Amino acid sequence: MKYLDEYRSGDVARRIAAAIARTVKRRWVLMEVCGGQTHSIVRYGIDRMLPEAVELVHGPGCPVCVTPLEMIDRAHAIASRSDVVFTSFGDMLRVPGSNGDLLALRSGGADIRVVYSPLDALEIARRNPGKKVVFFGIGFETTAPANAMAVHLAKREGVANFSMLVSHVLVPPAIASILDAKGNRVQAFLGPGHVCTVMGLSEYEALVSRYRVPIVVTGFEPVDLLEGVLLTVRQLEEGRASVENQYARTVSRAGNPAARELVARVFEVVDRKWRGLGTIPRSGYRLGAEYRDHDAERVFEVDALTTDESPLCISGLVLRGLKKPSDCPAFGKACTPQSPLGATMVSGEGACAAYFHYGRHPDAVLDPGPKPTRGESDVL
Repeated sequence: MKYLDEYRSGDVARRIAAAIARTVKRRWVLMEVCGGQTHSIVRYGIDRMLPEAVELVHGPGCPVCVTPLEMIDRAHAIASRSDVVFTSFGDMLRVPGSNGDLLALRSGGADIRVVYSPLDALEIARRNPGKKVVFFGIGFETTAPANAMAVHLAKREGVANFSMLVSHVLVPPAIASILDAKGNRVQAFLGPGHVCTVMGLSEYEALVSRYRVPIVVTGFEPVDLLEGVLLTVRQLEEGRASVENQYARTVSRAGNPAARELVARVFEVVDRKWRGLGTIPRSGYRLGAEYRDHDAERVFEVDALTTDESPLCISGLVLRGLKKPSDCPAFGKACTPQSPLGATMVSGEGACAAYFHYGRHPDAVLDPGPKPTRGESDVL
């Protein structure tokens, strides 16, 4: 397959769905790890194409969703200072903290700018030596190399007014946390294609060896996802557990060695709090000792700031695969994308936001999303 339309072909999708139906003999619970996969599954109705015996549940794979509320509040505390230019990708400006979002703070006069790369933020620091320029560095391993490069260059060039508020999280420890949790239902995973493009497969092979669960690294288009489900179900039905690479057009076993080397040089692995899941041991990055002068939490002394999550939100149960968004009493009522209570509603890639936008609840307003490009509407 060479072209996008082929990954959205209705004929191919139906053939794979039929192969899944022929293969499955028992009930299985699969979790897709990435929020982009969740969005595609709900948008295209992939879960509704599967036989009843195959259930898809939605994992903690949206970095905006799992950024803890206290980290948003730390961003607000830094961004509200008159001597700071606070920079971020656009999606983080809409995530509410305890007292509104960064967009509201900007409307009140704070110098908050949307950038398209951490290197853009570094350039702002070079041009504004009298200001303290901060970049909000969030994400999984996918975005870590670019963030590491920005900090590495700032140190090498002596750009002392540039710092990064780091909230990086790592996928493999989150998978282990789900499998270790009491009442776990997940029996196999659709692995995160973009993360594995950077990190490769070795960490997932270690998980398979430890837990004996299949992990199929999968892309994001409908055909990718259905093929990933088929490969996973075959393993489960045959009693096998291995790492398979459905996304071979992008992912290699070694990943990107140069990117991995840079990340290991700049960051160190630490315990990290996840919104909705709590603290997971050794599940995040922070800047290593050599780069601490560029650590915004240290520079602005905000690392002690903590915030409690809403008690009404069941996002932790959703992220562990124990509940669906529509099981939450607040879903579509007290909790909407305009006024989210928890992790899975704060971003368009969160499971609750996807269910809301695509009408998976009688009280939700159906949002058809972007107009399909040629071939998208052929999937169902």
